[in-house]
Amino acid sequence: QVQLVESGGGLVQAGGSLRLSCAASGRTFSNYPMGWFRQAPGKEREFVAGISWSGSDTYYADSVKGRFTISRDNAKNLVYLQMNGLKPEDTAVYYCGAVRVFRAAHNQNEYNYWGQGTQVTVST
Repeated sequence: QVQLVESGGGLVQAGGSLRLSCAASGRTFSNYPMGWFRQAPGKEREFVAGISWSGSDTYYADSVKGRFTISRDNAKNLVYLQMNGLKPEDTAVYYCGAVRVFRAAHNQNEYNYWGQGTQVTVST
């Protein structure tokens, strides 16, 4: 079992930065690739970023590439999403999840565990 809790969301002006954290409990956390998704009001949940279990491999949605960075610290059971150059269209609830295989991190149907989400609001 893996329990996930996101934090770090908030209100920020366009062009600003936020760092989201995802705290995991459970001894098997380091075995899982992880991902971040987001869901804006009235829209489907969409992939943001994925990271392999070791942290050596990552990939991103085109909409955030070059602005967001995913990382993890397995010793602390944490996954991060550093978000720079935020835009109003980044406004959403952000979720972290644990996925079975890294190559499927873009597919929400492949996830075993999800956090409850944290709200990010970017104002103009």
